[in-house]
Amino acid sequence: MTPKTLLQYPLQVKSYNENGFFAGYASIYNKQDFHNDIILNGAFKNVEKSNYNGEIKLLWQHKADEPIGTFTKIIEDAKGLYVEGKLNLNVERAREAYSLLKSGALNGLSVGFIVKEHEYDEEQNIRFISKAELWEISLVTFPANSEAKIKVVKAIGLESDEHELISKLDKIIKNLKQ
Repeated sequence: MTPKTLLQYPLQVKSYNENGFFAGYASIYNKQDFHNDIILNGAFKNVEKSNYNGEIKLLWQHKADEPIGTFTKIIEDAKGLYVEGKLNLNVERAREAYSLLKSGALNGLSVGFIVKEHEYDEEQNIRFISKAELWEISLVTFPANSEAKIKVVKAIGLESDEHELISKLDKIIKNLKQ
């Protein structure tokens, strides 16, 4: 049996793509927020017909004069309003937001909408929103719905062939160590 020799080669990743991708829930259904609103499942039906790359805006802190990217996916599921977006890293505020997201200093999402149908419970002082027209979703410091948060931030996006190369190199290194 021949002893295994450990070969050492410096690995350099020569390019990476800071792509600004994030994903999370912009609204959680059936959860009372800080405004005493409860958004009910199915309230945002207009997202099914929208053009995510523009119609529903991605803003910074609900500021209409600070768009920071676009959405690639907005869907309603049983939990809430799930979104995937891409920050435009050519915009200074988006770069700042991305840095804050990656560090964990910022992770809130908040929806901007027009209420179309609701019921109000005077006894509990709660508004139950059953239909709303979604206009924008913002990255925010303090979301009204405490569970509306970003769950994924992609810091480095490698091209698929780079992923394959790194995977192969990992296997080679593991075999050499055995």
